[in-house]
Amino acid sequence: MVVQDQKAGKGRGQALTGALAGVAVIALLVAIFVGIKMSDDDKTDDKTDAKAGAATTTTAPAAGAPAPSAAAPQGELDPALQQKPDIKAGEGDVTKLVVTSLITGKGPKLTAGQTIQANYVGITYKDGKQFDSSWDRGQPAEFPVGVGQLIKGWDQGLVGIPVGSRVQLDIPADLAYGEQASGGRPAGDLRFIVDVLAAQ
Repeated sequence: MVVQDQKAGKGRGQALTGALAGVAVIALLVAIFVGIKMSDDDKTDDKTDAKAGAATTTTAPAAGAPAPSAAAPQGELDPALQQKPDIKAGEGDVTKLVVTSLITGKGPKLTAGQTIQANYVGITYKDGKQFDSSWDRGQPAEFPVGVGQLIKGWDQGLVGIPVGSRVQLDIPADLAYGEQASGGRPAGDLRFIVDVLAAQ
């Protein structure tokens, strides 16, 4: 009788140990599955971020390229800013930076160091040939102003402009890419029309 009780107790102990081991294995498998799922979600987010980053690469009148942004424009914007502006060649020579306000915005004035969202069109001043346009890429660009990352004509010409404005920048070669630009950049005097949509 005592031997049978010991065997029964031993059997129960083994069964309990086996059950606990089974629970531990299941818990481990659940933990692995959850870890893999979270890792896949992170990879999906990374891929989405990478795709978004790839989609935001653009050219611009800058030492560094600004990236388009999905940020919402600030305040009420003039309806004219929803249409690509008509831009024409200039006359004569550009001897200094000339900033012409085409639409005056109602927002705060830009300060150096702010990151702005803008649409723009760039042409060579003398012949009016377009060489760049955020409009043609289908979304505004985003970049900092007044910190040396843009051509000098933009850094100097945009600081102080109210958000919501459309301005024309006539930029002499020495404040643009120079008389002998390289790397596919336009040489000589340039003209841009820039719509300042938002700033932060």
